[in-house]
Amino acid sequence: MSLIRFARRILLPLLSLSALAGALPAQASDWPTKPITFIVPYPPGGAADTVARIYADALSGSLGQTVVVENKPGAGTAIAAELVANSPADGYTLSLVPTGQLTVLPHIVNNLKFDPFKSFAPVSLLASTGVVIAANDKVPVQSLQELIELAKAKPGELSYSSSGSGTIIHLAGEYFLQQTGTELLHVPFRGSAPAVTSVLGGNVDLAVDTLTILAPQIQGGKLRGLAIASAERSALLPDVPTVAELGYPGFEVTSWFGLAVAAATPADIVERLNQEINQAAASQQVKDKLATQGLTAWPSTPEAFATQIRSDYDKYGDVVRSANITFD
Repeated sequence: MSLIRFARRILLPLLSLSALAGALPAQASDWPTKPITFIVPYPPGGAADTVARIYADALSGSLGQTVVVENKPGAGTAIAAELVANSPADGYTLSLVPTGQLTVLPHIVNNLKFDPFKSFAPVSLLASTGVVIAANDKVPVQSLQELIELAKAKPGELSYSSSGSGTIIHLAGEYFLQQTGTELLHVPFRGSAPAVTSVLGGNVDLAVDTLTILAPQIQGGKLRGLAIASAERSALLPDVPTVAELGYPGFEVTSWFGLAVAAATPADIVERLNQEINQAAASQQVKDKLATQGLTAWPSTPEAFATQIRSDYDKYGDVVRSANITFD
């Protein structure tokens, strides 16, 4: 046998195995070997961005690779979701999932380029926070009841801002209108920061947003806190009553944030990410950082996160249909 034929018989199978190994998806044993991108569907400054950056810092330390936060706002969070859904399923592109992205948006947009249950692999819940209703000084009310009375006297004349159509903030506002029999004008923005700025500037009357965003404005006297849509009052705003205690029992809207990756991501990478998230959420440093922003750490298993998505998808779907909410 010639040396050339011998080399072919020995080397070609080895080369084929090398090529096959290169084509296989990344495994947790050698992941990560390069920086990771964490996609956030809102501009900088909102609760989602805050949660992402707190966990990105923690993951950078534990994984030994830089986790870079990239803000991709637009289309009611659909742009970011589509980007992650179509990204390589290798664990290097993470999705910060706000409540409304997979539970509300699919009910109001018909041509989404992702499926809330098939396009992603849930990794873990990250954190939760309450939703607050606040007014600027131009609105002549001192309480939620006065707001309701004014809104009923002037239907459609008062306005409220949200971080975008189809978000949990938008839904919280519409749910409030259903429960109180009032009519307010919804003014959506591309994120919480511009939404609250519009209220501070007097262009919009009311702010409906997370405790993370509104607590500093209320504490600083720039906005008047009227109610919080949580089971209990917040330690950050102890004088702001819950909607339930003001005569609307059962009124509760929780804004949560989770982590997901593209659907075909190897299970061992999903499990590794879940372990790292749970470890970070258990640390006092992460808990303290979240708490100062009105957030509570809320880690989970991938299965529990998937169950939360399905439960809220069904729950908020009923609200969307009842209110005839459409993407605007």
